[in-house]
Amino acid sequence: MKRFDLRPLKDNFYDRMLELMDKEIIDGENAIFLFEIGDFSPIQKSADVIYEAGYTLMNSIKFNEVDWTLVVKKVKPEPKPVVEEPEVENDNDEDDEE
Repeated sequence: MKRFDLRPLKDNFYDRMLELMDKEIIDGENAIFLFEIGDFSPIQKSADVIYEAGYTLMNSIKFNEVDWTLVVKKVKPEPKPVVEEPEVENDNDEDDEE
């Protein structure tokens, strides 16, 4: 397990995080990333970036008042479940007969 402090990068840490996962973390190993929260938008975006890159987000927690910590494992994530909405039947055919 390796820890990386990405706070100096402010909200431009995504590319560096993926580079570190690719080059510094071996398959099956965990990485801990520390970054600044800011307006909280980096939290969901970082989870999406990790998933899209093919890694597994193990944990995402608030570290203190201004920092956030991600624990990421270098393994393929489980596929997100696909939720299909039921089809709604259209009964407007009877209204056209007037």
